Amino acid sequence: MYSKEDLKRDLKGLGIQPQDTLLVHSSLKSLGPVRGGAEAVLDAFCEYLAPGLLVLPTHTWDQINGIYNVFDLAEEPSCVGVLTNLFRQRPGVLRSWHPTHSVAAYGPDAQEFIQGEEKFDTPCPREGCWGKLYDRGAKVLFLGVPLTCNTLIHGVEEWAGVPNRISAGYQLLKIRTPDGRLLERPMRRHKAPIRNLSDNYDKLEEPLLTLGIAVRGKIGAAVSTLIEVAPMVDLTMEFLRRNPDLFLDREPIPKEWYQG
Repeated sequence: MYSKEDLKRDLKGLGIQPQDTLLVHSSLKSLGPVRGGAEAVLDAFCEYLAPGLLVLPTHTWDQINGIYNVFDLAEEPSCVGVLTNLFRQRPGVLRSWHPTHSVAAYGPDAQEFIQGEEKFDTPCPREGCWGKLYDRGAKVLFLGVPLTCNTLIHGVEEWAGVPNRISAGYQLLKIRTPDGRLLERPMRRHKAPIRNLSDNYDKLEEPLLTLGIAVRGKIGAAVSTLIEVAPMVDLTMEFLRRNPDLFLDREPIPKEWYQG
């Protein structure tokens, strides 16, 4: 049985600093038994990162579409896990106004971080929250989940202009704001020549670990990976310049691209 203090020690041991901007992709089950359950897990993260910024994805791409097209900021559940749904409803947590790829943030400048998402028409715009992670020198934690969950790589492919990753056409989606307004937001969606493109994003794991951009450890029982966002993005950009279709297959990234 892990305590809240155990989890805080593990965060420090993995190299997370209280002042960091930290995005967390998570599996609650992977942590093992925690005294106080899911809320204690969130307490540990919120308390440890109180001077920084804690960010969790609260995506709704799985259910928001051209027919069911109203993203209700306050009520629409996240499709990416238990912790994300509990986190978005916590006092002091703010959710971005993106109809398919929203995030929720907690910290002194959470409002500044999440604002403006309703202005953009792609899943992971460079000027939106996913791009701000790069600008802030953030870290991303894969808490008991693989790098196939790495939404940022969707963003990198978008920013790099890789063909056939974003739809040419638009879906008319709508955003219900906290004050009850309904904003129209035509959106382009993710697409790819293969199904489940992100299943190949774990090809980055070996280069990132080899170069020290990623480190691996445990938080509770969860085998976890912590990655520096900016060098990960820069490295992936370089890989995509060499091969824009890098993630269309399972072929390993050539070692000569990142060794020696």
